[in-house]
Amino acid sequence: MKFLQILRCLPAVFGVHAMAAETPAPAFSTAFSSGDGGYGSIRIPAVTTSRTGVLLAFAEGRATPADQAANDLILRRSRDQGRTWEPLRVVQEDGANSLNNPTVVTDETTGRIFLIYQRVPAHLKEGSPNIATGYEGPDIYRCLLTWSDDDGQTWSEPRDITRSAKRAVSATTLASGPGIGIQLQRGPHAGRLLIPFNEGPYHHWNNYAVFSDDHGATWSWGDNVPGALVIGKSGERRSQINEVQMVELSDGSVRLNSRPFAARPVRKTAVSSDGGRTWSPVADVPEQPDPSCNASILRYAFPTNGMPGILLFSGPHGTRRENGTVHLSRDDGVTWPVRRLLWPGFFAYSVLVRLPDGSAGCLFEADEYQRLVFARIPAEWIASEGP
Repeated sequence: MKFLQILRCLPAVFGVHAMAAETPAPAFSTAFSSGDGGYGSIRIPAVTTSRTGVLLAFAEGRATPADQAANDLILRRSRDQGRTWEPLRVVQEDGANSLNNPTVVTDETTGRIFLIYQRVPAHLKEGSPNIATGYEGPDIYRCLLTWSDDDGQTWSEPRDITRSAKRAVSATTLASGPGIGIQLQRGPHAGRLLIPFNEGPYHHWNNYAVFSDDHGATWSWGDNVPGALVIGKSGERRSQINEVQMVELSDGSVRLNSRPFAARPVRKTAVSSDGGRTWSPVADVPEQPDPSCNASILRYAFPTNGMPGILLFSGPHGTRRENGTVHLSRDDGVTWPVRRLLWPGFFAYSVLVRLPDGSAGCLFEADEYQRLVFARIPAEWIASEGP
């Protein structure tokens, strides 16, 4: 059955009713621009909707265009699903130290919004040779957690969860997402909060999940994904995975989708049948060519009334950070038969979100990192087969 026919049969699932004669197009707004709040660069999007329908867009506010540049974590909220945005708020700051990799998840049971991120000491960069393992000392990457119970208007003091997110011996760097975490809805681990992570050493990254079964009170890490390291072109062992996102499958299993580094330049994937504790080996996603850029995967709808569920993916399509494309899968990410061009120009990191009206949203880096743009994407547009 054509997906448009499925869409017509599923108004409750997709939040749409009669199909219009002309497919509505995505609408765009600017969430952040370089220079906002005095920040020389604003990058690394994360986005969620609160339980009451408020849209929260996060980013790193950087002093200069560098990954570690005394970054603050900043926020803009929208009460009209991304059409307009409230003034910029600073969620967390830490002087000359850099706060990196915002990853957000909303607990649909409690309404609490969690933001997980990392603190990089001011004298370190991701590739610094003196990044230490363990939990103590001045050369440690730390993992912090803050939360809001009022739709992002105020935030808790940060809580250090490094010991619950980072292995004591092998890990140097660690990075959540960046982007979103998920809360499992099906299977024996329903209710679990799951945050995607990668850990260093540099060029030897692993993917894994950090999870909580008590609404964020305690956290644990799972196993690394098998098969991360491959033999590079020069004969050295290098990782083929790095920044990562995760999505729940129809039966409560979890699929990850990772940025490629070594090996074939396509997205990488693995599946966990135990809620993110263990994983199948790394495999290619041949339908998703990737220039080594963080991307997004989202559970848009679960199967219902005999109709297939829907996964969405967004990312640049090809060998350069451009041609931002939305992909659709009806078989839990095994295949991706539908592909729509969302943004033909420069397109880097992106994050998908489902909006209260049933449409999809995508927050992405545009204009050579000068803007974070938010797209409101009608379900009909994603599914349509036109240009």
